[in-house]
Amino acid sequence: MNYIMVIAGLIMLLSGGELLIRGAMSAANKLQVSPFLSGLIIVGFGTSMPELIVSINAVLNNTPSVALGNIIGSNIGNIGLILGTCALITPLAFKPLALKRDAIVMLSATSLLVIVGLSGSFSLLSGVLMITALFAYLGLTILKEKNQKNPSQKLHQDEGKALHSRPHNSYLIILSITIGLIFLILGAQWFVTGATIIATKFGVSEALIGLTLVAVGTSLPEFMISLVAVLRKHMDVAVGNVVGSNIFNILGILGVSSLISPISFDGRFASFDQWALLLITLVLTLFLLFSHTVSRLKAISLLSFYVIYIIVGYLYFT
Repeated sequence: MNYIMVIAGLIMLLSGGELLIRGAMSAANKLQVSPFLSGLIIVGFGTSMPELIVSINAVLNNTPSVALGNIIGSNIGNIGLILGTCALITPLAFKPLALKRDAIVMLSATSLLVIVGLSGSFSLLSGVLMITALFAYLGLTILKEKNQKNPSQKLHQDEGKALHSRPHNSYLIILSITIGLIFLILGAQWFVTGATIIATKFGVSEALIGLTLVAVGTSLPEFMISLVAVLRKHMDVAVGNVVGSNIFNILGILGVSSLISPISFDGRFASFDQWALLLITLVLTLFLLFSHTVSRLKAISLLSFYVIYIIVGYLYFT
């Protein structure tokens, strides 16, 4: 029954996230929200909704290690697994100017996670700090690019166009958003409950389950958006989607989760996972700042890092 809960929860998370994003994009179009804002906020935040719902659910169910593992594991998986896989399919050429600012923000957000983590927990104060940083990032981005045409703005507009088959009827839009939210909430409940019980049964820590099964499961929307972007030759979007998701995961999801309840930061998170996240984030940032493509060789290095991370984490921190 627990396995059925995990599978059903994962399917509901995927379909719920898809329905919510498509409904929100259509609503934004009807309300004449610019493609730039749609791509930056709706797609960027929308693809992170499964992580948000799962992490909040985990905190409310007194399994904060699942929430923290979900966030850190998702970010490592976004770079190592998703971006690595997409770049292995075809090299991801991009305009460095389009990603420079967001890459620096992503590295800064990751550094903030590490610095706050040194205190031993993510508290109400750190949650406020992260949420404030997220709104500052969004506000400055909107102000800077509202009346400008530059590569970064074009990137976020293309993110908004990466989705298709959106509902146009107002009732269908409302239905899509409502069902999407219901699926996300129920799917998160089933997914976290089933995964936690299975982890306990096999003696696997909640942290490891959060870092692997839950993290990969909730990152599937990002993978689908990036894969669709690659197939449509929007290479910037494939990379930008991962970068934006990682920013939202740390500043938004970890921030909100910390507001709900303090999250202890110790054990393997403090000694291993945060450093793995910082390292792979630094590597990607350097790729984005000093080159114009994620080549297949770089893709292999990212995928290799992810595989080694999973193996070492399992062997030494189970």
